[in-house]
Amino acid sequence: MGNKIANRAVMCDVLIEAGKENRDLVVLTSDSRGSASLVKFGQELPEQHIEIGIAEQNLVSIAAGLALNGKRPFVASPACFLSMRSIEQVKVDVAYSDKNVKLVGISGGVSYGALGMSHHSLQDFAVTRAIPNLEVIVPADRHETKAVFDYLVKSDKQAYIRLGRNPVEDCFTETNVAFEIGKAHEMVAGNDITIAAIGETVRPAMDAAISLAKEGISARVLNFASLKPLDKEAIKKAIAETGAIVTVEEHSVNGGLGEAISSVVAQEGKGIVNIMALPDDHIITGTSQEVFNHYGLSSEGISQTVKTLLKKVGK
Repeated sequence: MGNKIANRAVMCDVLIEAGKENRDLVVLTSDSRGSASLVKFGQELPEQHIEIGIAEQNLVSIAAGLALNGKRPFVASPACFLSMRSIEQVKVDVAYSDKNVKLVGISGGVSYGALGMSHHSLQDFAVTRAIPNLEVIVPADRHETKAVFDYLVKSDKQAYIRLGRNPVEDCFTETNVAFEIGKAHEMVAGNDITIAAIGETVRPAMDAAISLAKEGISARVLNFASLKPLDKEAIKKAIAETGAIVTVEEHSVNGGLGEAISSVVAQEGKGIVNIMALPDDHIITGTSQEVFNHYGLSSEGISQTVKTLLKKVGK
């Protein structure tokens, strides 16, 4: 592992700088300032940090009330609880009421792998993207996380953002990072097949493309950091030019990136989609990498799926 900086630490740095410039920016935590890497924010800007305690429903409603009164709240809580326990408050108090609250689900996916099913957040894409008036954003690495939070501190739109717990290998550099809401980013060019990835699966997808290139297979890699709004034009272009898409995500097979892309492709009436995700079952416990390896979400597993799909479509 070359990178030692977790995405949540990058979030803290951006929020500190933005908070110094705008005293209306506030951070709310649910006994989670440590796990969210926001201790430093509380130390430097104590009057802009509110600790609610383990009360996620109150956390979201209080943030909505603060937004109603002109504040710019960022809520940070474990994704497994924020996206499940407080989802009614997210739907009604934030999205339906059109309140500028940024909901940051930390330690998303299987980041808490060893703690088991209660701490996995494998349904958060499905539930949040089904709520009208709510952006859903999942950055791939530390550089994209900075670009995302630079966008969020200026945006007046409510959003759900999923961050992992541990450092991940870089996908971007400081100079080539790009984030635009509603747009997919092409990480690797290719014309034989497309790999569509999100969050912590982007790096394995890129590594798979590099490996496949050595075998003469040209795989395009698209990073869908903006899950909602979704870049439908990038999907249509990928189908038109490569014919098939393999989707890869740290989420249940139900309701995530794969099904979102499949819907677009189905309405186009051509092309094929192969969804790589976690099964509709209770997931094994282990580190993130152990879970990824077990379910084939590693670069090797992605490469094998790509080659199998290419044979199926006769390429």
